[in-house]
Amino acid sequence: ATMAWQAEAFKGKIGFTMEESRPHWNLPPRPPAGTPNVLMIVLDDVGYAHLGCYGSPIETPNIDALAGRGLRYSNWHATALCSPTRSCLLTGRNNHTNGMGIISELAQGYPGYDGVPKPSRGFISEILHEQGFATYAVGKWHLVPAEEISMAGPFDRWPLGRGFDRFYGFLGAETDQYHPDLVYDNHYVVPPAAEGYHLTEDLTDRAISFLRDLRSSDPDKPFFMYFCTGAQHAPHQVPQPWIERYRGKFDAGWDAYREETHRRQLELGIIPPGTELSPRHEMVTAWAELPDDERRLYARMMEVLAGFLTHTDHHLGRLFGALAELGDLDNTLVVLVSDNGASGEGGFFGSFNENLIFNGVPDTVEQNLKYYDLLGSEHTYNHYPTGWTNAGNTPFKRWKRNVHNGGVADPCIVSWPKGIAARGEIRGQYIHAIDVVPTLLEVLGIDLPVMLRGVPQEEIAGASFGATFAEPQAPEVRSLQYYECYGSRAIYCDGWKAVTFHAIPGIPADGGGDPYAPFTQDQWELYHVAEDFSECHDLAAQEPERLQMMIGLWFAEAGRYDVFPLHSVQRKGERPKPHADRELYVYWPNTTHIDNEAAVNVRMRPFSVIARATIPAGGAQGVLIAQGGAFAGWSLFVKDGRLIYEHNYVGLERYRVVSTAAIPEGDVELGLEFRITGEFEISPDLTQSGIRGVKGEATLYINGRSVGSGEIGKTVPFGWSLSGEGLCCGYDSETPVSELYQSPFQFTGQLDRVIVSVSGQSFSHVARDVEKAFIAQ
Repeated sequence: ATMAWQAEAFKGKIGFTMEESRPHWNLPPRPPAGTPNVLMIVLDDVGYAHLGCYGSPIETPNIDALAGRGLRYSNWHATALCSPTRSCLLTGRNNHTNGMGIISELAQGYPGYDGVPKPSRGFISEILHEQGFATYAVGKWHLVPAEEISMAGPFDRWPLGRGFDRFYGFLGAETDQYHPDLVYDNHYVVPPAAEGYHLTEDLTDRAISFLRDLRSSDPDKPFFMYFCTGAQHAPHQVPQPWIERYRGKFDAGWDAYREETHRRQLELGIIPPGTELSPRHEMVTAWAELPDDERRLYARMMEVLAGFLTHTDHHLGRLFGALAELGDLDNTLVVLVSDNGASGEGGFFGSFNENLIFNGVPDTVEQNLKYYDLLGSEHTYNHYPTGWTNAGNTPFKRWKRNVHNGGVADPCIVSWPKGIAARGEIRGQYIHAIDVVPTLLEVLGIDLPVMLRGVPQEEIAGASFGATFAEPQAPEVRSLQYYECYGSRAIYCDGWKAVTFHAIPGIPADGGGDPYAPFTQDQWELYHVAEDFSECHDLAAQEPERLQMMIGLWFAEAGRYDVFPLHSVQRKGERPKPHADRELYVYWPNTTHIDNEAAVNVRMRPFSVIARATIPAGGAQGVLIAQGGAFAGWSLFVKDGRLIYEHNYVGLERYRVVSTAAIPEGDVELGLEFRITGEFEISPDLTQSGIRGVKGEATLYINGRSVGSGEIGKTVPFGWSLSGEGLCCGYDSETPVSELYQSPFQFTGQLDRVIVSVSGQSFSHVARDVEKAFIAQ
């Protein structure tokens, strides 16, 4: 899009010669001298009670020091979910207004849920870019529809399409910390091949390099950096030494954590005097009642989380140190927040592999204990149990996805040494994520544009809380705010809050209610949060008229901000893909890996694969095609002269078929056919809803001849990888599907192409069709 300054009319004079003419330059704008930089840090799934300066026993010295240089906000709120909150933070508009009523992967075909923040809802990055700021996004994005994160684009909703000059990070909800799914600007890249690699360190290195590049060329140009860690979202992965520093620190359990943290919060003044500790959630077992093995396992899972957070804090300290070294720390306005409350997605028992829960596979204590010594390593994709989630949101009820305060009340720290005189103070005004953008614009002296990149702009819902920087008792800027997440609803109005919980199908750990019950049957609660900060005393029965008024307010706000239609199902809304469905997919070797939303879908259906290759003298080895990774996936590869197919069932079971004949040298056609032979029970909860997985038989072919078959007892039903590991041809990116090789296990022969058929036809029929296609060429 043309920038406003680029469209400026020529104001010089054009004569017959240059001597008779006067030049005019359309120069990019330059912010006034002394304009502060802005660093927005968004932590992931960090609860109200996870940071040291909010009462946690977890060590966060650099974040605590940041708070010591500025302000902590004790009454700051997000939306209970990641994509929605991020859209608020970048636009100043409510998440449903942005089409982000839910995470971008689960977009539905309705205005509040389509997953597409429109150009009329401009990002702060676009505004500041037009004002002459350098703009950088580093880390998690999660603001683009899943179908648009392949190299086919479009790239309009990638960071560089929304006003950022540079981007280094990942586009989806989460990624493996040791083997991330990385994008640099507008293309995928392989992580640096360094011993001891970790994503948080890499993101910090890249952020520092962006800033050093800027300051080496322009010592005064202000910047806006949007720095979003993958931490503390699952997988909880961190090098062992960081875990070991917490060994034994959580043996007293989550009840003790809650009680001790609540006491510290009162002492710090981060919660109002007299705030009660909410009851332990009914779905969480008292620590004292747990068997010894469970306590040992759960304590270890919390040690991993704590080490992960302290490791993150360490690298934030490196970023702050770089700002100081460049001379920018004092005049950088830092806003540090979390996108929602602590996550309960680990379920009752936690998980050594979070892919299980999203495939409907139940976790068990027994299988988690097998991975006790590997938790936090590259061999696990772990998440802690909901008991620790409850503790991480002390003193509140519930957690991420729910709109009680455990899901929406989060840490917020603002530091600007040159512009905020206060040091280490607390502010208690009610504030929401939508209030950040107008606050930044006020501080920077920039009006919200009427037009941005040629598009008329819609109004924003946020209001500046800049007055609180200097005035502890500054007036409230927000008296009304609605919430909705997966059908759970809430409304805040002048110190009161009405809230109702609606269960989500397939997530029993959230507890309470029938997920298939009508929304009209949900029980509304009423809290006077100005006096009952932790929502302990439900006044619905005592104040029925006020409750009805509040419910009416919620409906009014919901209608205003595109909240309807309500839904609670955690599944895609079948958003049409940019390309038509087809029966044959052709893949070329060594191209960028293809996101699973754009790749062929072989789950729960028969399929065939044909690979055409040339085997050199002495043989070849490597991956022909692979999808997913170490925690769920399938791979067809060559090793020790044999053709091998492996199906990795969510890291729990592996099914492998090896050819009975060796692969000859020269031109060969290597094939696989998977046919369904029956069903298997995924879990009792899901089978009651009629959902089962499929099992089958895999047969291998060399030059059209069957060379072995075997049973595939269980196949992955719903998703290959939460970390973004997609489909690769000629190699296996990130983590390996099979334990028989290490990634990338590049194919060493000459691979022409690989064809995957989901036509349902037999392999011999598919082979004939493929042969005809080759002859036609």
